[in-house]
Amino acid sequence: MEKVILNAEIRKETGKAKAKKLRQEEIVPAVIYNDGKESMNLKLKYRDLYNVLNTAAGENVLITLKIKGDKKTKERTCIIKEIQRDPLKENVIHVDLKEVSLTEEIKIKIPVHTHGEPEGVVKDEGVLDHPLWEIEAECLPTDIPEKIEVEVAHMKIGDTIYVKDLKVPPKVKILTDPELTVVSVVPPAKEEIVPEVPAEGIEEPEVIAKGKKEEEAIEGEEEEKEKKPKKEEAPPKEKKKE
Repeated sequence: MEKVILNAEIRKETGKAKAKKLRQEEIVPAVIYNDGKESMNLKLKYRDLYNVLNTAAGENVLITLKIKGDKKTKERTCIIKEIQRDPLKENVIHVDLKEVSLTEEIKIKIPVHTHGEPEGVVKDEGVLDHPLWEIEAECLPTDIPEKIEVEVAHMKIGDTIYVKDLKVPPKVKILTDPELTVVSVVPPAKEEIVPEVPAEGIEEPEVIAKGKKEEEAIEGEEEEKEKKPKKEEAPPKEKKKE
């Protein structure tokens, strides 16, 4: 397990406005805590944190934290517990660190990476489905693996690798459900073919035909009325002279 040094300072500034100002100065607000101990607000230089996160171990790196201004403990061994990122820019805006003991097991999440290109994808145009990207495990801080690699080159369509099939170091205990699927090769999606309807022989909708019949009936009634002789109106009666 790779171990790196990260410098930090005690952070007295709190609140959203102060945290925003720190980020503008390329300083990342952070906090370190330990079960049963009081947490401590810290600030980290963005460049130093970037270098730590870009080691081979990634977020599972074991850190020797050197805290400037800490009168009790100048160095602490810790791991990264949580990283908050800006949803748009994806840059780190806050980090939670957890102090650990090198002699006590801890729960961590280990990334799962695939290696190779499945036979079912290359030859049969299948698709590699990778629903599980990390697993939860328990081990000593010094035994944390950087990643778990899965060989998939031999996989054909219909093949599946489960959590129980993963090969991990002997000192690492997997806590994730062993029956969960890590990767599988599935058949290619079939395109739905819509049958074409020939243009000839298409009958007009019944509504249109019905409309035409009603129109013809009305015209026929009007013609019949015109043919019938009109009744002569009786002349008005003259009033009697008194």
